Amino acid sequence: MSSMESLAQLEVLCEKLYNSRDSAERAHAESTLKCFSENSDYISQCQYILDNASTPYALMLASTSLLKQVSDRSLSLQLRLDIRNYVMNYLAARGPKLQNFVTVSLIQLVCRITKFGWLDDDRFREIFKEATDFLALASQDHYLIGLRILNFLVMEMNQANSAMPLSLHRKIATSFKDQFLLQIFQISLTSLHQLKSEGNFPVADDLRRVPISLALRCLSFDFVGSPVDESSEEFGTVQLPASWRPLLQDPSTVQIFFDYYKVNDTTVSKEALECLVRLASVRRSLFVEDPARSQFLSHLMSGTREILQTGQGLADHGNYHEFCRLLGRFKVNYQLSELLSVEFYGEWIGLVAEFTTKSLLSWQWASNSVYYLLSLWSRLVTSLPYLKGDTPSLLDETVPKITEGFITSRINSVQASSDLDNPLDSAEGLQDQLESLPYLCRFKYESCSLFIINIMEPLLQAYTARSRLPAPGDVAELSVIEGQIAWMVHIIAAILKIRQTVGCSQDSQELFDAELAARVLQLINITDTGVHAQRYQELSKQRLDRAILIFVQNFRRSYVGDQAMHASKQLYARLSELLGLTDHLVLLNVIVGKIATNLKCYAECEDVIDHTLALFQDLASGYMTGKLLLKLESTKFIMANHSRENFPFLDEYRCVRSRTNFYYILGSLVFMEDGPIKFRTFMEPLLQIAVNLEASADAAFRTDAVKYAFTGLMRDLRGIAMATNSRRTYGLLFDWLYPSRMPLLLRAISLLTDEPEVTTPLFKFMSEFVLNKAQRLTFDSSSPNGILLFREISKLIVAYGSRILLLPNGTDIYARKYKGIWISLTVLSRALCGNYVNFGVFELYGDRALADALDISLKMTLSIPLSDILTFKKLSKAYYGYMEVMFNNHITISSVLILDTSTFVHIVSTLESGLKGLDTGISTQCASAIDSLAAFYFNNITNITAGDNPPSPAALNLARHIGEFPSLFPQVCDANLLHHILKGYYVIITLFLQQILKTLFEIIIFEDAGNQWSLSRPILSLIMISEQMFSDLRAQILASQAVEQQQRLSQCFDKLMTDVTRSLEPKNRDRFTQNLTTFRHDFRAK
Repeated sequence: MSSMESLAQLEVLCEKLYNSRDSAERAHAESTLKCFSENSDYISQCQYILDNASTPYALMLASTSLLKQVSDRSLSLQLRLDIRNYVMNYLAARGPKLQNFVTVSLIQLVCRITKFGWLDDDRFREIFKEATDFLALASQDHYLIGLRILNFLVMEMNQANSAMPLSLHRKIATSFKDQFLLQIFQISLTSLHQLKSEGNFPVADDLRRVPISLALRCLSFDFVGSPVDESSEEFGTVQLPASWRPLLQDPSTVQIFFDYYKVNDTTVSKEALECLVRLASVRRSLFVEDPARSQFLSHLMSGTREILQTGQGLADHGNYHEFCRLLGRFKVNYQLSELLSVEFYGEWIGLVAEFTTKSLLSWQWASNSVYYLLSLWSRLVTSLPYLKGDTPSLLDETVPKITEGFITSRINSVQASSDLDNPLDSAEGLQDQLESLPYLCRFKYESCSLFIINIMEPLLQAYTARSRLPAPGDVAELSVIEGQIAWMVHIIAAILKIRQTVGCSQDSQELFDAELAARVLQLINITDTGVHAQRYQELSKQRLDRAILIFVQNFRRSYVGDQAMHASKQLYARLSELLGLTDHLVLLNVIVGKIATNLKCYAECEDVIDHTLALFQDLASGYMTGKLLLKLESTKFIMANHSRENFPFLDEYRCVRSRTNFYYILGSLVFMEDGPIKFRTFMEPLLQIAVNLEASADAAFRTDAVKYAFTGLMRDLRGIAMATNSRRTYGLLFDWLYPSRMPLLLRAISLLTDEPEVTTPLFKFMSEFVLNKAQRLTFDSSSPNGILLFREISKLIVAYGSRILLLPNGTDIYARKYKGIWISLTVLSRALCGNYVNFGVFELYGDRALADALDISLKMTLSIPLSDILTFKKLSKAYYGYMEVMFNNHITISSVLILDTSTFVHIVSTLESGLKGLDTGISTQCASAIDSLAAFYFNNITNITAGDNPPSPAALNLARHIGEFPSLFPQVCDANLLHHILKGYYVIITLFLQQILKTLFEIIIFEDAGNQWSLSRPILSLIMISEQMFSDLRAQILASQAVEQQQRLSQCFDKLMTDVTRSLEPKNRDRFTQNLTTFRHDFRAK
């Protein structure tokens, strides 16, 4: 306690740390006390605090500090055992008197120590016996502590920890599961039975809740190494081991959870239902014999039947939700025939149907729970064709009522919904609600479709009548009509999404599909006529149009296209009778007409514009539908009139991102047809904008109108560039842009460097334009276009970089500087690795384009602190991608090596930092860059010592850096560094990049890296540089391991270099990678 005058002062600091409302006071306390969690020398001080402190906050500090120390996994085995034994004795002696949060923290500490030492010493496994000793004591408090220890132990063993490799976690979890989990579950059941039967003393709430929580944790354990996604409530099958079978076949196991559900404590009842949900999800194969499975199912159904009859506990929302989940699991895990074989199936299915109907009527309260009920009914319906025997399923009577109840509830919900929380605005919510509906509707499709039509017809008549009025009239009433129609359109869209023939023939299904589709297609004409054409600003109108777009998407997937038309004659025959739509080409024209109308009229609604463009893109991206679009007059109109006068959304700032997508779609359609004439005609509006911009004075470029016109042009060109996927189509755009339009880009970047809203679209266009995807940038062998293109890129980057570096850092440095820098780095990286430029030409003919671009780009990267590079994800990816390209090219690496030594070392250190990051893509890029640097050293520097050909300037620069960094190479003290390099090079290289090699080995050995292949490449290159360096590192790693493990691990290192020669040939690299995989597996085995 050297830094503290007394324990009392520390207690005051702890009080401030946990309770103070002053952030500065808390920060000061945290800074003062962090030594307890960071320095292992303070472990004894933590024990002193636990023994002598009088306030719970000081005890909490000691406990949490020890937890952090233990989690670092750097403490010795004996020290961990001592801490564990001390805490267990402490809990036994003082646990009942401690504050609850202190007790929990100490239990977490002992469970963490136990997990981390599970495979190191069997004494850690004695925690199970010690916890059961707590249960044997007469005190309720000790009994509760024992249950909590088991509870947190199961949780700790089941939960992956960032400080532990995932493979090691799974190994420990499996060992724990096989040895103790069943016993712990039995203890939880025994505790539940005891607490239920012993009525001679009042049971505290915690004592009732902890055993049920323990049972739930046991049933939620990761039994097969694929953890449950807790964010998803569809967790699949619970894979209980066969040893659990007798316990589950015992009727009292299921019954105890139904009994605890009746306890008047919502926390207990909810967790009891969660346990039942998991029991209902137990794998079928656990029950060897059918009678046992049937008995288990009957018991579950009997318990749920009683809840359905009494309704006990269902007034609580948590209980209600879990009960719906429980009902939903019946058909997931059991066949319909098994449900039918239960004696009281008829009563049970009737109660479930009644419960479902009531839930639908209470849609506001049960909206998130109805999904499970509908899912149950849809699964029951879809399994009917496979049902054998004559036992009635009773679904014919119940399903139509449920379907009609759901549809009615959606219609009735419109008046109760507000604009702020309208279910029609949630795409995910709609998906969940409507996912099961198609199966229910198609079960009795004739009656269901008639029911829908009977609802839809009056709504359409009312909506049509409103369109003919001179004024909207009652706006609220009209909004309700639009909301109700929107729900019906969503329901019809969901039905048409699934084509299933259950209960009637394919032809009959098509006729009913046509009847329903005709109502929506009829609606398309109504929505944009009369009064409705003035309501595009209304939310209810926007929701209706979004519903129509979703319907069109689903309908076209089933019925639009050559094959669909030939297979859907009945549908088109009926549509021809009802609406005069004879085939899919006529229908497609209606769809594209709606797309054009939306793009014209929804200038300020980004959501509808995005939905419309998504539909347009789906149509254009299909080969057949794309060809059909080109035949339509509505498509020809869009392609001939794609100006902001015809499509006002192009002039709306909130829709700027949609411009790129719009022109990507139009570009895709234009490039489907051969011929430069059509392309030039299509580009006329954009050409006019470019010409007007070129004619603008420099001062005018600062005006909002010119800036918006320029950024719009860049976004439009980016969309067209994205659509060029071949050499022919790219050539059309290249010839349009170069050389006429390139000066405009350079002028804009020079005048508006400090305007990121201008530079960002420009560089994003260029990053797309220089990307050689699908080998589209393939010029003739006699063409200089690749070199000319790079020269233009160089001009832009130099113009931007030379100016941006001079600007001061503002409050939002990312938006003002870093964003433009990372996009410009992306442009240069793509150009450098595009394989369409012979970069040797530039130096050969004295052209500074490459050198200037590399020089200014390096200056931009060096202007950004490493902390900022690692903080901003996009900047980080662009920076490391740029460095990978720089080190991979023998020409560009010279630009890095020519830097001064401190700068070069800084760059290499950033690569090491990238290796340690969590992003696999970035660590792969860093590994590639380090491999290239080490391979360059191995292939070039060795020539100096071997006396072969004279070293290149780049090789000498690398040697200079190695010699001039004394902290890495303390052996070098002579002033004549080059002499040392030439005469005694291998003395110097001993420590070259040793830290990076150590980092790579630590990642391979101790972490679960998903890019092991990529990391193996630089390891071999670094080993080839200096075998002494590898030997020293090997000795360091072995010394850090337990003495009894060192001989085995030494043999692992011996096998690592088996059959590996001193070369970097591909076959040798592959052999080393195979050895490294074996080494990693053997090294981590305990």
